[in-house]
Amino acid sequence: MIAGIPIVLAPLAGGPATPELAAAVSSAGGLGFLAAGYKTAAAVEADLARVRTLTARPVGLNLFFPAREPVDDEAIAAYAARMRAEGERYGVAPGEPRWTDDDWEAKLELAARERPEVVSFTFGCPGRGTVERLHRSGCSVWCTVTSTGEADEAAASGIDALVVQGAEAGGHQGSFHDRDEDEPQPLRALLEAVGRRTSLPLVAAGGIGTPAAAVEALAAGAAAVQLGTAFLLADEAGTSDAYRAALSAGTETRLTRAFTGRRARGLVNRFLVEHDAYAPRGYPQVHYVTAPIRAAARARGDAGGVNLWAGTAHRDARAGSASELVERWARALGSAIA
Repeated sequence: MIAGIPIVLAPLAGGPATPELAAAVSSAGGLGFLAAGYKTAAAVEADLARVRTLTARPVGLNLFFPAREPVDDEAIAAYAARMRAEGERYGVAPGEPRWTDDDWEAKLELAARERPEVVSFTFGCPGRGTVERLHRSGCSVWCTVTSTGEADEAAASGIDALVVQGAEAGGHQGSFHDRDEDEPQPLRALLEAVGRRTSLPLVAAGGIGTPAAAVEALAAGAAAVQLGTAFLLADEAGTSDAYRAALSAGTETRLTRAFTGRRARGLVNRFLVEHDAYAPRGYPQVHYVTAPIRAAARARGDAGGVNLWAGTAHRDARAGSASELVERWARALGSAIA
């Protein structure tokens, strides 16, 4: 499935992802990924062009599937009103709640035209027609799943591999639906459960911070491991200075909807503590409400007012160039497997 080291860079949408990071991971023998989420198709096209100038190795592109779920408009409006005080703190107004498809059709067209070696999907899986279209363009198609039911649905669409994401993962849970009654499952149990239902290659994601944890995932049936938090301190990552400092502080993580309206795991900070209990389910509506506030906090270097996505193994993250990090993992993986 991956010609080289069984290490896949998580897409890291929202800031840390850069063409330089993706290219460095691929050049070192892993599989680098670009994040299309929150960007226009034109911006993604520029990122793809940039990464192609930096490496001739395979790269992946991750798209957000435009799932639209019913939301409580009154609860979202109440949360937007609550955000006014946050806006005053940073001298900005909260954004307006709205739903968008994240430039879905334009990004699909871009992927089919530019043909990254892998196209992966988060928050849902496209139908067989879309998968076959990407296959005709020469792309391998992956889908993130968080349950056996999602794995079954994705497999039926004809995809090539499943990214099996456990509850330990940093950032958004890539579930097809964001429901309170769906308890996120730990990676090891989920990996084994999905492995019993499909012969598709599995990419393990969530809480993999050490080579020993990677070896456990490979032994449990994964063909590769996806690492996100492990690369947040990489030189090439777009992680802000305040974010880097917070990662190094050893803070606990928690799942929350406070920043975007969808469950995501991040470092516990002031914003999360003050607003988590009031945050409604509603993505991307809440994301757009809080986006100006988070941008202003980020510009000030205030880690208390931004989302600090991180997995449970964030204490194991190390600084250095991405190539050095991949090589360090490759050496340790080789020793552990041997």
